[in-house]
Amino acid sequence: MSDSRTATVNRDTLETKIAVSVNLDGTGQCQLNSGLPFLDHMLDQVGRHGLIDLNIEADGDLEVDAHHTVEDIGITLGQAVAQAVGDKKGIVRYGHAYVPLDEALSRVVIDFSGRPGLTWGVDFVRPRIGDFDVDLFVEFFQGFVNHAQVTLHVDNLRGNNAHHQIETVFKAFGRTLRMALTADPRMSGEIPSTKGAL
Repeated sequence: MSDSRTATVNRDTLETKIAVSVNLDGTGQCQLNSGLPFLDHMLDQVGRHGLIDLNIEADGDLEVDAHHTVEDIGITLGQAVAQAVGDKKGIVRYGHAYVPLDEALSRVVIDFSGRPGLTWGVDFVRPRIGDFDVDLFVEFFQGFVNHAQVTLHVDNLRGNNAHHQIETVFKAFGRTLRMALTADPRMSGEIPSTKGAL
């Protein structure tokens, strides 16, 4: 496993300009400026609960819609995590977490499999949180899994407050990343697969 699991990725399109830096062995320090305060609040959960240092700067066409910005942040974060984790030697590979927040409970499970796949089981109780369209969250996670090359299962098991529903998802996502990316000393730098490659 690399001594320095860090990466910086820039994504520049006609719709967005995104810069993401990650340190997978950080302390949860976050500098977030997506232009979408509620998304920043959720990304902060990932950093804090995943012990991942995150620096995300985004300049998107928010005057049109938040869709491009949210999706492109997911894409760029996925690319940065993939670059930082490298060849995946010595990592636990799998992670899972259940996280409650009052009446809400969510479960997130990840496999750094090298195969992108998202199974999304979140039925929000309302379509917006403030002015944020909750449909955009699945776009964020789809962008992430496609570019981090992970299998991700996200399920909100219960909840009657949309803010609580999605906050438990992001907290569980952070904890899940933390578990999967942890170095397993018994692996001695081996790739955690019978195939010998991920």
